[in-house]
This record gives sequence, structure tokens and C-alpha cells, in this order.
Amino acid sequence: MIPILIAVVLFSFLMIAISVYGYRRYAKPGRFYDQLGTPVAGGGSEVLALDGAPEESVLIKITRQIGEKLPVSPQDASLARRYLSAAGYRSDGAVRVYYGVKVVLCIVLVLLALLFRDVVTANPILRIVLVIAAGLVGYFGPTFMLEHLVSKRQERLRMALPDALDLMVVCVEAGLGLDQAMRSVSQELRMTHKEISDELSLVNLEMRAGKRRAEALKNLADRTGEPELRKLVAILIQADRFGTSIAESLRTHSDFMRVRRRQEAEERAGKVGVKLVFPIFFFIMPSMLVVAAGPGLLQVFKYLFPMMRSFQM
Repeated sequence: MIPILIAVVLFSFLMIAISVYGYRRYAKPGRFYDQLGTPVAGGGSEVLALDGAPEESVLIKITRQIGEKLPVSPQDASLARRYLSAAGYRSDGAVRVYYGVKVVLCIVLVLLALLFRDVVTANPILRIVLVIAAGLVGYFGPTFMLEHLVSKRQERLRMALPDALDLMVVCVEAGLGLDQAMRSVSQELRMTHKEISDELSLVNLEMRAGKRRAEALKNLADRTGEPELRKLVAILIQADRFGTSIAESLRTHSDFMRVRRRQEAEERAGKVGVKLVFPIFFFIMPSMLVVAAGPGLLQVFKYLFPMMRSFQM
């Protein structure tokens, strides 16, 4: 009876989650764009409320309100905001939503562990360990997930940077200034490399708001945390300060990045042989031994052992 109950609960939870996601992601944006008289492009555009702010779901509102009640130190909030900014989450309530998600996930996993610990194990010590582990996973899981999102976004930025630099070189050599070149690159790469396009667009917005170019570029490096972007920012600031050719500097840096990417690919290819030792030893070798030596061992067990027993008698 208990396995059937667990299956029904999990199936109901999955169906509710899929229904809510489909309604928020596709059905509601589709009706919104139909009312505006424009086609739905991609189905994932951000729905704006009447006041122009992004419309929040009920779950986000609840987690944000929970996060507001938590006593978070300014140092932890600043570190969390830096990670969230590097992952692409830059709204005002992102930090509060982040801490709210940690608390809600911790409570949900603890409740699930208390509910199903009798099914999982009968050991009283393991029951306590299971509840504590569920709470730790629920509280620290979003942190590891956020770090994974940051590393993935930085990798996408790093992979898109050579193409952006080549296009920027073309724009600069065509007679555009650096500001106009970054604006053109951000517009041209919006469909193929959305992350680098958003970052360059934000740099242009900061410069249009009155910030100096060097300050806006430094904000770009601090915001993303990508080492290659830091090097690019340093090159652009030095070229702007000393009056050297920006196009030549960008072309040299683009060639350097492509060579480094090829060297990293060769390094990964060289490590494949060493990484395959353990899978071969633990998974492929036993199956090969069973296929190669299995028939011989069966013959030994069938004929040799009875013969040895007859000799002993």
C-alpha cells in the first residue's frame, strides 16, 4: 500500500509541476500576445505587467517574502548578489528570492525525509541522519546549483568571445568608434550568443547613462567574473589610454583566444586515455573476462572438480 501511495504522490506532484510550468511558460504568454495582436516568438519571452515590470509568479512572491524575513549579513548578501549577477540574475529581489528558495527547499526536503524515512530504513540512527542530510541538501543545494550556472554562463561567454571580437574588428575597421562597434556587435549576436550580447548592451547603457568607458568596462569584468573578459577589458582600457590601434589589439587577442581554445581541446584529448583506464578496468574488462574465460571455467567446474574428488576418494 505504501509504494502505491508514494507513486501516486510523485505522479500528482509531477503533473502539477508540468501543468504550472506549461501555463506560465506557454499558455499565459500566448494569450497575452494574442491580445496585443502580435505572434508568439519562441514562447519564452518575458511577460510584462501593465506597469512595465516583469510579472512575478505566486511561488516567486512567496520565496521573496520568506527571504526578506531572514537575517542575512551584508557580506553574505553582497557575495550572493555577485554570484547571482554572474549567473545572469540581476533583479532587485534576486538575493531575497535566492535565500527564500534555500529555506523553502530545506523545509520541503526535511518534511519529505520525515514522511518517508520509515519506508527507506528501519535503523533509528539512519533515520536521524537522513533528516539531517535532507536539510543540508535543501539549504546548500541552491548554492552548488548557482555555482554550476555561473560556470556554465562563463563558459558560454568565453566561447562566444572570439566571434564577438572578430565582428568588433570589422566594425572598427569600417570606421565605427568603440562604443558604436560594441552596440552593433550586441545587436548582431543577439540570436547566436545571447549572453555576450546582453553584457555588451549593458555596457552601452551604462555609458549612455553617463559613466566613463573605463568604468563601464570594469563593471563588465566584475559583473561576469570571466578571466578572458578581464583580459579584454584591460586591453581596451590600455588601448584607449595610450592611443594604440584598437583593431590590431582586438585581432591579436582574438587570435590568441582561438589558439588557446585549440590547445585546451588538445589537452582534453590527451587526457582521454588516462580517464578511460578506470571505466575499462571496472566495466569493460570484467565483461571481456566473462566472455573469454566463462566457457573454460564452466568446463573446469563440470569435469575437473569431479575428477579431483574421485582421486581423493
